Amino acid sequence: MTTDVVYVDESVLDDPARLAAADPGDLLREIATSGRQVRETWRLAEEAGVGRLGAAGRPRAVLVVGPGAAAGAAAGLAAAAGPPRPAPGVGPPAPGRAGWVGVADVVLAVSGSGRSPLTLNAVEEADRRGCRILAVGPLGTPLHYLADRARAPFVAIDGSRPERASLWALATPLLAAGATLGVCRDVAAGAEAAAARLEEIATRSRPSSESFVNPAKLLALELAGTLPMIWGTSPATAAAASRAATQLAVTAKYPVLHGGLPHPAIYQIAAFDGVFGARGAAATGGGDDDGLDDFFRDRVDDELTTRLRLILLRDPGNEHPDVTRRADTVVSVAAERGVGVTELSAAGSHPVERLASLVGLLDYASVYLAMLIGIDPSLEPAIHDLDRVR
Repeated sequence: MTTDVVYVDESVLDDPARLAAADPGDLLREIATSGRQVRETWRLAEEAGVGRLGAAGRPRAVLVVGPGAAAGAAAGLAAAAGPPRPAPGVGPPAPGRAGWVGVADVVLAVSGSGRSPLTLNAVEEADRRGCRILAVGPLGTPLHYLADRARAPFVAIDGSRPERASLWALATPLLAAGATLGVCRDVAAGAEAAAARLEEIATRSRPSSESFVNPAKLLALELAGTLPMIWGTSPATAAAASRAATQLAVTAKYPVLHGGLPHPAIYQIAAFDGVFGARGAAATGGGDDDGLDDFFRDRVDDELTTRLRLILLRDPGNEHPDVTRRADTVVSVAAERGVGVTELSAAGSHPVERLASLVGLLDYASVYLAMLIGIDPSLEPAIHDLDRVR
């Protein structure tokens, strides 16, 4: 049994003119601003008065609200920074209103457009209930108006930048709030380290860097024509896996399974025995070659099959020992079933820097993957169709 895959044009990655034409929305350039976003929005958060959030003491809980692509990744970043001691936590976004939220809680509201109904409704309700509020979004939007009405700190971001290239502008004020509230540790140093790490990744992953030395282009070549499964091995790398799945779906229009070890990976691993794993390997008569030769092989005579590829996001020194053992076993199990594995290790001493080391690389790889398969990375037609009123 074989499954056709899309045509992969590797030559586009090392042709400057074709690279520019393949990215009409200039998404690579927008992603390259990530390090600057960290530094700018940290300063803007301080100027907006984020320090006022801590005046009433440590909150009972912190709730992040907003559309999934914005708030989900931002909440994951803030949560990955980690509380120095138990409770309160940083909650993920959810549809509707949290009925338990009250005057003892803090609501962090983010929206890349400043017009998300989920975010606007949450801010109105939080204001009515007397919560402390921080809002992040573009100037002159309904969110800006509601924050002013609630006398809440408002951090203004660049509304012209695509939301998926604005993670760090949306998330950094949340980190600043976490520092003020005492629910994130050593965040100022972590944010600066993350900014430096993102700038390093931007240099190594720039379009002019050739494929054989460009880590993002190499990763895109590994992903092309596969069905990726992305697993994290710690809170920081699980947040990176979730972000990667969103970016690959929105930018490259590419489906991804994601999660973490031990859950839900211990159930997703069953797919290794299916038609995209061991059965597919048996049908094509072999496993997967992970060497450099495999990246640049002549694909003309390849049988067109879609195979699983595991992207394992490791966090050396920050994994639970049981998770480390399971991760090592997973690599062996994948090899036995002909499933290719790419292991990426987080780098840095602070959770935010380690997360940035993976998110930055995967953001670039999602754009290069779109180019490889002939997709315009700036288009989002299905997402906009979902908002149509009938």
